[in-house]
Amino acid sequence: MNYNNLNDRQNEALLQTEGPLLILAGAGSGKTKVVTSKIAYLIDEKKVYPSKILAITFTNKAANEMKERVASLINVDVDAMWIGTFHSICVRVLRRNIEKIDYTSNFSIYDRDDQITVVKEAIKELDVNKDVYKPRGIIEVISKQKNEGVTPDEYINQNYSNLYDRNTGELYRIYERKLKENNALDFDDLILKTVELLEKDEEVRNYYQEKFEYIFVDEYQDTNTSQYKLIRLFCRKDPNLTVVGDNDQSIYKWRGADISNILNFEKDFKDAKVILLEQNYRSTSNILNVANEVIKNNPNRKDKKLWTNKSEGHNVEYKEFNHSFEEEKGVVEKILHLNYRGYNYKDMAILYRTNAQSRGFEERLVREKIPYKIVGGLRFYDRKEVKDVIAYLRAIQNPNDDVAITRIINVPKRGIGTSSVDKLSEYATRNNMSLYNVINTLEDNEELNLRARKNIKEFSNLINLLINKKEELSISELISRVLYESKYIDELEKENTIEAKTRIENIKEFGSTAISFEKDNEDGTLEDFLSGVSLLSDVDKTSDAENGVKLMTIHAAKGLEFKTVFLVGMEEGLFPSGMSMDSDEEIEEERRLCYVAVTRAEERLFISSAKNRTLYGKTNPTLRSRFIDEMNNTIEIEEVEDSKIKRSKNLVEVKDFINYNPKNTIQKPKKINEETKKEKPSLDVSIGDTVKHKKWGEGMIVAKNAKGDDFEIVVSFDGKGLKKLMLSFAPIEVVK
Repeated sequence: MNYNNLNDRQNEALLQTEGPLLILAGAGSGKTKVVTSKIAYLIDEKKVYPSKILAITFTNKAANEMKERVASLINVDVDAMWIGTFHSICVRVLRRNIEKIDYTSNFSIYDRDDQITVVKEAIKELDVNKDVYKPRGIIEVISKQKNEGVTPDEYINQNYSNLYDRNTGELYRIYERKLKENNALDFDDLILKTVELLEKDEEVRNYYQEKFEYIFVDEYQDTNTSQYKLIRLFCRKDPNLTVVGDNDQSIYKWRGADISNILNFEKDFKDAKVILLEQNYRSTSNILNVANEVIKNNPNRKDKKLWTNKSEGHNVEYKEFNHSFEEEKGVVEKILHLNYRGYNYKDMAILYRTNAQSRGFEERLVREKIPYKIVGGLRFYDRKEVKDVIAYLRAIQNPNDDVAITRIINVPKRGIGTSSVDKLSEYATRNNMSLYNVINTLEDNEELNLRARKNIKEFSNLINLLINKKEELSISELISRVLYESKYIDELEKENTIEAKTRIENIKEFGSTAISFEKDNEDGTLEDFLSGVSLLSDVDKTSDAENGVKLMTIHAAKGLEFKTVFLVGMEEGLFPSGMSMDSDEEIEEERRLCYVAVTRAEERLFISSAKNRTLYGKTNPTLRSRFIDEMNNTIEIEEVEDSKIKRSKNLVEVKDFINYNPKNTIQKPKKINEETKKEKPSLDVSIGDTVKHKKWGEGMIVAKNAKGDDFEIVVSFDGKGLKKLMLSFAPIEVVK
């Protein structure tokens, strides 16, 4: 082996083979190189048998890479090493020893679908409302409790006064019983049962403590409570334990990661040594200066400061745009400029805090014919929830669209099974009818014998209602009505999982698409809108996306690096997230996330925010992120002139896009008592009159239609387009 390619600190970590060691490895400091070199050194120089080495990683990819790199360093068969993920290591232990805790070695491992089946059985057995207790949400609660070591009885006792939580605990108890009856484990159990085995059986514990002379743990800052317990149980009294991690890159608290594991390492392991890897091999010094300035504001951390032998490089540029539309346009224009200057698209990445932010950038990239790839997810218009809403709109626009009707007939679930849909489709084909015509005439059809007849009729009524509303509602209002009538959002909210919350965010952001369309196309129809969406969603998917710009959330960017990074949406409430505002601990994690984002950049880093942002169907003024201020003088700020167009003219406002309630939003004539009449006399207006609105200014009445005891007027406002108002309570006055 050649040890000359290690720096002093890396070499120190390699030679520290005895006792507990924490390698505090900053971003881009070569931690994988150190770990693989150390394993190779133990085998090659210290003559340690490969079978005496245990190395635990978080992903199969990392495990395979570690094994391959060790094998490339020394000419020794390393297959006997135990290198794998927490779960794969635990499976090996349990297959050999699980009989000691009353399971058999041929136990099944249940995936998410199996878990859902068991939870559904538990819901049925407990006889609770399946519309309230959603399997995915229950599974998320169970997983969280297992990772924190909380039993069903403990959870029930902790939450006894809350009926929903108490029943969730009962479902947890039934779920556990059913898994035991089926001789099955879920993925959380793989670690928990191994911990239980090692705690209860001294013989087994002694065997593995003797077997594993050297233990390595990667990404130690991401370990949770049960993983920490497992590591302690594998360790001897005086362990040769090497853990590698970075407290400044602990960003998975929402997944159960406990940063205290790495912060308390020296307390947990007697005579532990800490070696800092601070030399960065990835980024220029200007980029590292930004990262260091931000992260030093976290009080709960082990102090270190990244540095590099690289040049200063380009200045880190920050620009605050007037509006998020301008930010999207500006970022894509910069990408085009850099590409013209010789930068490859594949070396550029746009990083954002939430998945829904990808939409605007995707549309800009498509418009400029720039190839791109979403990393760790799907393109915006390929996401299930977005395609579902589009299918509803397509069915409203063209009820004879069988593909759209088939997609949404049981979305969200309304008791119309696959067999019923197949029978409807077969009948439609046989009789040369559309699927919509079949379900719309089902009442008069005695030939079709369907158990879901009532549910199909309700779906037919839903589609007919929405078709009737198409002409009187704007596109964004129609989307809101679709979500309200179909109860699509209600179902996701009941699921109450992180995935469901992300889906809701994406649906809200789809509303922004409609709002943008309405702003740019005053006379645009639903058909026009759907045509535009089709062009965006049907972009040539065989294009060379691998060589395109990468788009991803910052969480998905962990472990990756790019020559050029665009860090966007740096605003309070977005980054840091609005959900973190009430907790210092959560703000610290958001700051670590910012540190991770900055340290993905090798050569160029562009940071941006917007003074006004349209997101989730609303346009709101914003404040720049506190993290921008914390960067101090390490960034070059480009001043942007305020837009000359007033905000009210430039932006479309929609209130409560997602919480739309027709009872509150459909204009109805108010009861006018005598006092009201005195305060606001009824207006006698005619087509052609000029009126003044408190918000929209002056406009001309172009239509007036009777609506019960009231009148609906249509007013053409200067620069605002046509607005429908109910005359009895419209805030207008006639201009003399």
